[in-house]
Amino acid sequence: MSLRSIALLTFCVLLAACSKVNQENYSKLSAGMSKVEVEQLLGSPTECSGALGMSSCTWGDKKAFISVQYAADKVVLYSGQGLK
Repeated sequence: MSLRSIALLTFCVLLAACSKVNQENYSKLSAGMSKVEVEQLLGSPTECSGALGMSSCTWGDKKAFISVQYAADKVVLYSGQGLK
């Protein structure tokens, strides 16, 4: 295995280990948190949608994700799946 391949593999492993979509950060979420506070904890969401003062944002992918529902930019519900 070349040095370049080893460096690339190491980078990918470190990048995956740095994911903010994990059980530790999920446990820090609470109802009433502002959207800004959630984004400081989890980073920018992968996807968001909403209308009429309600919105839903998701971080992660199909295997591991955190989903947060907001009313007036305050957390009302949140869920997670596949978190480590």
